Amino acid sequence: MLDLVAGLLIALGTVFFVAGTVGLLRFPDIYCRLHALTKADGLGLALIALGASLMARTPGEVFRIVLIWFFVALASAVGGHLIAAYARRMDRTREGSLRHD
Repeated sequence: MLDLVAGLLIALGTVFFVAGTVGLLRFPDIYCRLHALTKADGLGLALIALGASLMARTPGEVFRIVLIWFFVALASAVGGHLIAAYARRMDRTREGSLRHD
């Protein structure tokens, strides 16, 4: 029964990853795309990590899965912030250059 729940959580997490990818391909601007990726992939990763933790045999395995989840979530947040900051900086640069033309 526990393996069935774990499998369902992993499958649901995969659905969220696919939804994030569709958002990346379909949304019009970088901010919407970034939002789709960070939110959907964050939830997808959490569900997959939870499912994998339910299938783990030892507390050490659970600890490693949680540690991986934490560092990937942290890297995703930092990466998303850096991409958004760069995009915003480029938008300001383009607006400034258009005003002076």
